Amino acid sequence: MTQNIYDDEEFFAGYSRLRRSVEGLDGAPEWPALRALLPGLRGRNVLDLGCGFGWFCRWARQQGAAHVLGIDVSEKMLTRGGAATRDPAVTYIRADLEHLELQAESVDVVYSSLALLYVENLKGLMSQAYRSLVPGGDLVFSVEHPIFTAPSQPNWSLNAAGRKIWPVDGYLHEGPRSTNWLAKGVIKQHRTLATYINMLIGIGFSISHIEEWGPTEEQIATQPNWADERQRPPFLLVAARARRR
Repeated sequence: MTQNIYDDEEFFAGYSRLRRSVEGLDGAPEWPALRALLPGLRGRNVLDLGCGFGWFCRWARQQGAAHVLGIDVSEKMLTRGGAATRDPAVTYIRADLEHLELQAESVDVVYSSLALLYVENLKGLMSQAYRSLVPGGDLVFSVEHPIFTAPSQPNWSLNAAGRKIWPVDGYLHEGPRSTNWLAKGVIKQHRTLATYINMLIGIGFSISHIEEWGPTEEQIATQPNWADERQRPPFLLVAARARRR
């Protein structure tokens, strides 16, 4: 089963205080770039893997999506999301992404934000995502960048300009990484960029866009503390399309 760290009291309390938890999509610095990868949603059926508080589910409906299904393993996240949603066209289901079975050709768009890095059997989940998409359907997701997940410990030093330099430790050694982020013992799955991309291609997806995201100069001007994120990309954004069968 996927580690359900979001139902841990300490972790959930810390996560709830994050800017992206309080402000929603607008509080996520990578959201404008991720949003640009999405196709038009009007009249489409949308699936959100790891939907959390349901911010994207509600936004998709505002864009005209016909129906949105949000799936998450966390009861606490879904309870919060359900309380904020008053729309019969948005459905939330609690399920383990490790063992998910999706109806064939039932959705037009599959979306996921910073959830797939918790999934050990990612190939199985992405195969289910491919199965669920109609021919030509879209997959758009974000994960922590592999350069970000590779260090076993968050050790850093300063360069001559006073910017943080982050080491990359064991990049090619894929597997679980235990980190102390908001709570002790949070398990994330480290994969190389090549593994992500080749996995999708092998399943049958056609890659349309890859972005190693970092904040823009405009974002840094308003949030100077984001400048360090220009030293290594914190997020990997991917857009792909299910090939016609």
